[in-house]
Amino acid sequence: MTDEDLPTHLCRLGLTRREAQTYTALLAVRADDGAPPAGNRGCDREAPGCSGPDEDRAREEDLAQLRRLGLVTVSEADGGRHVPVEPTIALEFLAHSRAAELREAQQAAVNAYTGYRRTVSPQPTENLVEVVTGASIIERIETIEAAAESEVLRFDSPPYHTHGTANPIQIEKLRQGVEYRVVYSRSAVQNAEYYAVNIKPCIAAGEQARILPTVPVKLTIFDGRLAIVSMSFVEAEVNDSLLLVRPSSLLSALTGLFEASWRTALPMHLSGRVPSALTPIHRRIVELLATGVTDDTIAELLGVSRRTLSRHLEQLNSRAGSVTRFQMALHAARNGWI
Repeated sequence: MTDEDLPTHLCRLGLTRREAQTYTALLAVRADDGAPPAGNRGCDREAPGCSGPDEDRAREEDLAQLRRLGLVTVSEADGGRHVPVEPTIALEFLAHSRAAELREAQQAAVNAYTGYRRTVSPQPTENLVEVVTGASIIERIETIEAAAESEVLRFDSPPYHTHGTANPIQIEKLRQGVEYRVVYSRSAVQNAEYYAVNIKPCIAAGEQARILPTVPVKLTIFDGRLAIVSMSFVEAEVNDSLLLVRPSSLLSALTGLFEASWRTALPMHLSGRVPSALTPIHRRIVELLATGVTDDTIAELLGVSRRTLSRHLEQLNSRAGSVTRFQMALHAARNGWI
């Protein structure tokens, strides 16, 4: 951050532009600069913006507000001039105050929209489910995901409104500490391109991933307060739309459905008990074996030939003392690799 950025950041915390500039100017004054005392506004008479009585009064008001906020104090030891103080507590107070204001503004906007919806359709259940169609679908999905704060639950299966491209929003949310639990359908994992650009990077970023042969519905639940239900392949052919489900018994049922499916799904990534001697490609093979996809699909996902995969499987079977694919998966499960 440059010095020029500081007033802008302080304004975001609730200071006026003048107060932010006054505080920044005080930070730039050195102890040996001979800065004027508090009664002289803490700035040089020749400095820009300090040239008249009105400016003097305005600067005094700014300094008084900065004192009230706990950002500056009057130092008698320095000739009674204004000096900055350690700002952590004051800035935390400003941040909490601004957050409270934003929540109040958010609620006001929601209440206003609720009033609008009641004038359009007075049915009390109207706001529980919203239908989104057309070009606004992707924008709504991205906006909702970008606002996630703690946990995202997802059933993942094609088709995709985003055409199966990468998901940089999820990668950023994972970096911020948002927990993702995703149950993939086998058809999603078998899509080599989608696996490479979406699934694999998200797992590497910290996503908890499991797999089922099929998932009961295309679903994403954000922070337990909003769900997106998308169309299946058959439905999408005739109706490209999605449903937004807000807190209700329906949302509770969808959450319960996810949790039940999560408990029965198979993990797609290894635990911390996998032998460190396993090579990276052997680790990936064990992960993919647990998903139940075919050997041909594993070879395609790894970008190797079927013959090369067979050689790696022989090496893994030799290490585990197994003969078949099933025995290898059983060995991995019994030893807590997955």
